[in-house]
Amino acid sequence: MSRKLLDLWVGIFVAMGLAGVLFLALKVGNLSAGNFAETYPLTAKFANIGGLKVRAPVKSAGVVVGRVADIRFDPKDYEAVVTFHINESYRFPRDTFALILTAGLLGEQYIGLDPGGDEKMLQANDVITKTQSAVVLESLISQFMFNKASESPTE
Repeated sequence: MSRKLLDLWVGIFVAMGLAGVLFLALKVGNLSAGNFAETYPLTAKFANIGGLKVRAPVKSAGVVVGRVADIRFDPKDYEAVVTFHINESYRFPRDTFALILTAGLLGEQYIGLDPGGDEKMLQANDVITKTQSAVVLESLISQFMFNKASESPTE
């Protein structure tokens, strides 16, 4: 095998390796633009979004049905307003619950949609009124510690 042919094969393998690393980096960072499906926006207000970030997944029954598009603060109601885009092929009833959940104990946070039983479906730009904020681990620990400190000793 000639030196030029060997150099060509090494170059091809290096290029394939770099493409693989780039693909994995985009997948881990939720930055891949591989989803070109039509979407419709929905909005929900939460008292606390915890560590939710833009591009976080929106899941229903464990299936990714959309992505978080925008997070902003409403100074009038002192709540976080989250706008997310749902894939056009998925429709949810009007009484759907939106919950902020955590993947694993310390994993990423995402929005979980728990469908209701209403006959009417959510339309583009509708607001989901039934929400549950993120469970903040620090708040749970402080509540536990406060409750333990306030207990009276028994003898």
